[in-house]
Amino acid sequence: MKLATYKDGSRDGQLVVVSRDLTQAHYATGIAHTLQRVLDDWNFLSPQLQDLYDALNRGADGSVFASKARHAFPFDPKQCMAPLPRAYQWASGAAYINHVELMHHARKESIPASFYTDPLMVQGASDDFMGPCDEVVCASESYGIDFDAEVAVITADVRLGATPAQALDGIRLVMLANEFSLRHLIPGELAKGFGFFQSKPATAFSPVAVTLDELGDAWDKGRVNLALQSTWNGRKVGMCEAGLDMTFHFGQLIAHMCKTRHVRAGSVVGSGTVSNKGVVSKGRTDWPKGYNCIAEKRAIEIIQDGQAVTDFMKFGDTIRIEMKGRDGKSLFGAIDQEIVPVEEAATPR
Repeated sequence: MKLATYKDGSRDGQLVVVSRDLTQAHYATGIAHTLQRVLDDWNFLSPQLQDLYDALNRGADGSVFASKARHAFPFDPKQCMAPLPRAYQWASGAAYINHVELMHHARKESIPASFYTDPLMVQGASDDFMGPCDEVVCASESYGIDFDAEVAVITADVRLGATPAQALDGIRLVMLANEFSLRHLIPGELAKGFGFFQSKPATAFSPVAVTLDELGDAWDKGRVNLALQSTWNGRKVGMCEAGLDMTFHFGQLIAHMCKTRHVRAGSVVGSGTVSNKGVVSKGRTDWPKGYNCIAEKRAIEIIQDGQAVTDFMKFGDTIRIEMKGRDGKSLFGAIDQEIVPVEEAATPR
């Protein structure tokens, strides 16, 4: 099934069930008001939502709506908050070691051997996620504004010490993420020895989160074998395969988190920049799948020509991130945002 959260003036919004083709929606008020409520009691509430979802799809295909879905309405992604508007935890990994290699090679740094066996992860802000069409508000272009397209999952409870296989069983929903980075703030923060903070502002998520069955055979033991598309200012810049070159699958990322703690229902885990291998050397580049963050493009330019020529995002720039199924239809809806300065921002979320 596909779930979204509509804006209603509250912090946590109102849960809606969305048809498979993303054309119709129905409030889930009679079952659960929020997605977190469903995650807290998944085994009891999700079958009820599934019934509503099935009825909604019967209506979306042109037949008469079943009584359960008689109050359906056209789905509007612009009315969406993040599927889980605020979460108990947000952790992003670096599951694609190719991305890490590019960043290190551009800085002429060696890569520790442990990076290939032990995932890199960072905790981000989970109190203020952005909806898929919300403006991206930034104080200054000088911060180095960068989009970062990735896949994310929402978990159930996963116990301390869980194995990767056990962690996979704890995945409830999949969605897309745009984990914005302020690249020019990162070096100063890392130099302090503690890691990212100001350089990782609010993250945006796709209009809907979907259960694993919606992915069909594209879901492959913790990986999504579909292309993630990034379109910057109307130009498609990334078509990277999300399953290919994913060094650490989601079960491994969650198990890494569980080494020292429990992971609770409603935790959101990101894959990090989806990145595919290519050939890059001085004077030559072959990167057919493009890039899902500007920093990776700049790293390729540095390795190839000695300097980066692609600039980071400016006010007025747009970014669209989407993933389509094997039938060519959008699975999660699109993240579609514009960068705006603080003084031009609409009413705060």
